[in-house]
Parts: sequence; structure tokens; C-alpha cells
Amino acid sequence: MKIKGLIDEDFVNYKLPSMFILTYTCDWKCCVEANIPIETCQNCELSQSETYEISIEELYQRYIDNPISESIVIGGLEHAKQMDEINYLVKYFRDDGCNDDIVIYTGYYENEITSWITYLKQFSNVVFKFGRFIPNHKPHYDKILGVNLTSDNQYGKKIS
Repeated sequence: MKIKGLIDEDFVNYKLPSMFILTYTCDWKCCVEANIPIETCQNCELSQSETYEISIEELYQRYIDNPISESIVIGGLEHAKQMDEINYLVKYFRDDGCNDDIVIYTGYYENEITSWITYLKQFSNVVFKFGRFIPNHKPHYDKILGVNLTSDNQYGKKIS
């Protein structure tokens, strides 16, 4: 899996301690739609960092061997661009008996990725954060994710 970074124990992006996997690419749809510079994005600097590959098997072993993390969060840039890799990750974790929450942060709206959501519904405990960053929208606390989101159009949803 191509990634920009990996944090084995993250306490910021979900209500449970998480392994945080930072994906490697983005189409900058939030900035394009808002007609703002890409440099405005909180992840712009991340996009400039080195991309490297790590196997799903290694991610799984690191996660299973860690007594602290209780969930997996896929965040950073835009993960919908890595659907195949994420689908394999979810399937691998479930096939190997790990049913912990897997949280996928996306700037897409539900209606834009319905086939992906339909595919992932076959697996237990999959949660999405939907919605684009929109400048000057009011931040709010999301009960599903247990974190503050930067725009009031963003929300968490457990799909399975």
C-alpha cells in the first residue's frame, strides 16, 4: 500500500486509540470547489512528503502486536483514490479475525461513492467520515467519530 505516513498510536482522529494510516494522493476537490489555493489545505504539506510502500501484511502485524491501538483510521489525503488497496486492507484484517473499527476519512459525499460503500458493507465495523472541507463553515463535534470536524457538512457514519 502506498502511504505518506503511519502513526501506530494516534489519539486525535477517532474516539478510540488508533493506528493512523496517511494515504498518498489527493485530487484537491475541496480547494477546487471552494476556489481556494491548494496551499490552504491542512494536508498540502503532507502531499509534499515522501511516498513509500508498506505491505498490508506488515500493517496488520504492527496493529495486532500493538496493545494500545483499538481501531484503524485511514486519513491524510484522499483515500477514495486508493479504493482497491483499502478494500484489500479491510478484507485482510477481517479474514484474519480482526473486527476492530476501520475508519475511512473521505472528502467525498455518500452519493459520490455508493458502489464503494456497498462493497464495504459486507465487512463489520466500517465507519466513514464524509464531506468536504468548506472554508468558514462552523466546526462541530461528531458523536460517531468522537472528534471535532472542521465543517458542519462533514459527518461520521457507521456503514456496517
